[in-house]
Amino acid sequence: MATVATTPTLPIDALPKRPNALWQFVKSQPLGMIGLLIIAVYVAFAFAARWIAPFDPEAIDFAAMLTRPGETHWFGTDQYGRDVFSRIVYGARTALAVGILSALSGCTLGALLGAASGYFGGRVDNAIQRAVDIMLSFPIIVLAMVGIDLNLIAAITLPILPRMARVARASTLSIIAMPFIDAARAAGFSHGRIILRHITPNIVAPYLIMVSASMAQAILLEASLSFLGLGVTEPTPAWGLMLSGTSADFYQTAPWMILFPGVAITLAVFAFNLFGDSLRDWLDPKLKS
Repeated sequence: MATVATTPTLPIDALPKRPNALWQFVKSQPLGMIGLLIIAVYVAFAFAARWIAPFDPEAIDFAAMLTRPGETHWFGTDQYGRDVFSRIVYGARTALAVGILSALSGCTLGALLGAASGYFGGRVDNAIQRAVDIMLSFPIIVLAMVGIDLNLIAAITLPILPRMARVARASTLSIIAMPFIDAARAAGFSHGRIILRHITPNIVAPYLIMVSASMAQAILLEASLSFLGLGVTEPTPAWGLMLSGTSADFYQTAPWMILFPGVAITLAVFAFNLFGDSLRDWLDPKLKS
């Protein structure tokens, strides 16, 4: 009887174990983990706001106007008697929704334009880069105001797009100089296949870094536009809107109306910047020892 050759197997303990990416990130980037934990708290606020917030964030109670922080109202109340802590918790929904959608849309569109600009070169590159130059010549807040007639997401997407386009173009130019791109062209692969199969996977790292960094910028822009009365409108809880509703009379009589929304914005921007910087250091092989 013929014998069938079998491949020897190793015991499970002897098999190589796949490294845990999260654990490697924690060990090598402890500051980034702090930023990630702060982000996780905001995400928990956004998803569990109904159970975390002790009061309805839109409920007006003139009997509790300008109540100081205490046991009942942890962060005090505003000029309409609304609980500040509840509005900050619900405001995390607005900040994260606008930040995530704006960062993803801006970075995705910017990455596509940047990859096309770097890959095709010539007139395509010149046209895209001149458009990017025009967009970058405007101050960020002014560029955001240009798109405010469409919607808030589009307004914040505009300042993010040209910066991602520049990063994607630079990465694409370094990739197309590699021998495997010449080999793909010699094999007769289409432009679309080369961009999707060979260029796009190699710009994932800078894309992720730009998304995390752009979220901080998007949150700050949303707060700025809401503060100016161009973003979220009453009675929707939003951190920038909470700051815009504090007149000069409240700066001394009710400082908690300014302090707590300002701290919420600062911590969110700080957390995303910290996480983005750590992610860049972790993904960049040149910075690894």
